[in-house]
This record gives sequence, C-alpha cells and structure tokens, in this order.
Amino acid sequence: MRRWSRTAAFLLMLFFLIPTVGTKWTRSGICVKPNGCSRSVPMRYPLGTTLPRLEPERSAKLLKVGQTRSPHSRIRNGKGQTEETNTPLLKNMTNFDCESQERKYEFIAGQHGGYWRHGFVDHAYLYNLYFPPDALLDHFGNHLRELVLNYPVAQDVLAGLVGTLIGQPSQRIVVGNGAAELIKAISGNLSGRLIVPVPSFNEYVNAAQADRAVEFPLEPSTLELDVDQFAAQAARCQAEVAVVVTPNNPTSLVVPRTDLLRLAKRLAGHDCSLIVDESFIDFTSHREQFTLERDIEHHPNLAVIKSMSKAYGICGLRIGYLLTANSELAETIRGRIPIWNINGFAEAFLRHVPKYRREFRESCRQVAADRHGLYGQLCTVSGMTVYRPAANFVFCRLPNGAASGPEVTRRLFVEHNMYVKHCQGKTLPDGDRYLRIASRTQPENGKLVEALKDIIGPKDH
Repeated sequence: MRRWSRTAAFLLMLFFLIPTVGTKWTRSGICVKPNGCSRSVPMRYPLGTTLPRLEPERSAKLLKVGQTRSPHSRIRNGKGQTEETNTPLLKNMTNFDCESQERKYEFIAGQHGGYWRHGFVDHAYLYNLYFPPDALLDHFGNHLRELVLNYPVAQDVLAGLVGTLIGQPSQRIVVGNGAAELIKAISGNLSGRLIVPVPSFNEYVNAAQADRAVEFPLEPSTLELDVDQFAAQAARCQAEVAVVVTPNNPTSLVVPRTDLLRLAKRLAGHDCSLIVDESFIDFTSHREQFTLERDIEHHPNLAVIKSMSKAYGICGLRIGYLLTANSELAETIRGRIPIWNINGFAEAFLRHVPKYRREFRESCRQVAADRHGLYGQLCTVSGMTVYRPAANFVFCRLPNGAASGPEVTRRLFVEHNMYVKHCQGKTLPDGDRYLRIASRTQPENGKLVEALKDIIGPKDH
C-alpha cells in the first residue's frame, strides 16, 4: 500500500512539473498550450539560484491627468479613445460562468468589490480615476520581491509618514487598514451611545453595538444638517460620540466649516466627541474652506477620519487615518488595532506619495470638472431632482412616474452594462426613489445620462 502511495505521489508531481508536448512556458509562469488555453503555474528554481528580475506587467498604463481607468480590460485616454491592455476580461464569477446579463447583475449586486473583473462601467464605487500616476505604480513593480517578502513597519512609523503628507505631528495620527477599521474601533468598541445624521454612510451604524446607535433624520426637503437641532438631540440621548460625514455619502452635500465648529463647541459641553469624516473633502471646489484638519488643536473633542482610498484612487491598498489632538482618544484607538495592520504596498505608497502633490491636486481638479459636467447633464433629465454635488458623485431623485431606483439600476446594468447605486437600503423616506451616481470621464458620463433618459422617459430638448 505504501509503495502504491509513493507511486501515485510521484506521478502527481510529474503531472504538475513536466509540461506536455508542444507546451511553452513564459517568464511569468504561464503554461501556454498549442490550442491557446493556459493555466497559471508557479515557477520553481533550485535553492541558491539567483532569481531573474520580473518586469512589471501593467493592466493599465495610466495615470496622467486626462487618462483614466475604464471598463476593465481596456484603458481610456483623455480623448475618449480606448486601447487594449494585456489583461483578459474575466467573465467567470467565482466558479461559474454568467449565463445572462440578468444573472450577472444578481451576482454583482451582492458583492462589495472586485468589479474590475467583470467588464462593466462602474458608476457605483467612488474613487479618483486620475491618480496614482504611472511613476508611483511602477515603484511597486520594481520592488515587488521586497514588498512581498518583508514585514512592513508598524504604527509609529506609519503615523509619521501620514504626518509628512498632511503636515501634522505623528502623535495626533492613527493609521487604519482603510477607514473601515477605524470606524469599527470607534463605533464598535469605544462609544457608548453614538448619533449619526441619516442618510449617511451605513457602516457607522452597522458597526455600533446593539441599540447604541441613534439616527438623526436630515431635513427632508433639503437633506441638509441643522447642527443646532443635531446637538440638542445628542444631548437629549446622552450620546458620547456624534458623527458627521462631509461631503455626505450618499447626498454629496457639504456641511459648512463654521457650522461644524459651532457643533463641536456645543457637544463639548455635554462630554460628547465629534467625529468628522472627510473622505471626499479633496473633491470640493475649495477644500481649505471646509476641512477641519487645522482646527483640531483648538477642539479636544474633535477628530477627523479620512479614507485615502477615495481621493487617492487606491481602493486595493486600504489606507485610512484618524487625526485628533485628543491624545487619550488616539492612544485608545491604537490599542484596538493590530501591530501590523497595514501591508508593505500601502507603506510604500505612503513613503512616495508626497512627491506627487502637484499631480494629486490636478487629478482632483479633473474629477471636480467631470462631476460638474455630470451634474449639468443630469439636470436635463425631465422630472429628475438633482442635488448640487460637492464630492465625486451626484445624488438624485427619480421622477415620480419613473420606475423605482432598484429597477432603474437593474435595467442600466442589463441593457447598457452600467452599474449605479440605488438607495433603497438607506434610512431615507422613499429611499427606493433615489440614485447615487459616481462620476467618471466626460464621455462615460454622457453615455450614462443618455441611458438614463432611455430608461425613465423621453429626452428633454
């Protein structure tokens, strides 16, 4: 029996290590057969062999201002032209092929990422299409072995890297694996009772302990935040933490800085901390008029959270930070996260991104210009209520006679291969009548608006 086991093991090894007749091997370890099919196999070298340096193979050649990632096996340049890349369009969804666009929609609607594999135009997720630039991405390819094989730095060094980027002392900064990790630490572990204006980013409420989250409805007619009423409600429910997202998600509306400072002062009198989520602040027309980063030293109960994934276009790297002059709060949150919560690629990004400040500012200006154009085009849809946006997406209410948000979303995907976000799951009256539409390039935005008009009603000439 043992002899047969050894024989089987030997034959299995031959199957994986010896290619069939006519098979060729590429440097990337892909076994290519004459009929064109391929399978990915790791390359193996004897111990002591000096490994060849692998040239970085890029799935997109971007990103200069005027170029953007586009549906997903191609890149689109600033002239609206497409170029093929070396990345195949992956049609499989986990272990099965999509039998129809309807089934594909059902699958995608239940996912929280990985959209680039499925070949549709993504007007749902909210990130900067024009950053990072090629030179920064090339660094990852040139140092792939070092980044993969070595431990990253820990929290103290990471805080210093973010501090260099934003001009703040490192002791005021906690770096998270995306803002989601910090939200979980605040909502799920630190706060007693937490109050959030709604609709807003659901994760603050979802991460809170049972029966600890209080939802404060925004003004129904304007969806703007009345900070005085919000402060009064926070005092009545004895909230320990109040959260405001500005620009808000999904409304794309910004809260004036003076209002937020007045709110922080009022909440301080009730021993309530104010967490301001500024993940989309870089897309506002006048960032310095809205951000509270320079005000934290005067307000010990104030903290700013930011997801770098959105503004810097690095959703896969997962970087976020919390900024506060409250050393006790910062230290408590540090104690809630792992020692190595950020990988080496994220660390490398933080080390090199300060060299690209000019490119970052230009990319944000381009995003704002595209968004402004999308807003203007959406305003031409007959019967549509469109809210003036401050972030990189637009919030709108469908005409009364049109189909519901979920139905419009489904038809956009099935009939036009475009994906937007409906707001049926938001805490909002008639939430199924609202859409959140991420801005992309001007040509893509134009096609989206034409598709919307085709679905919900006649064009407005």
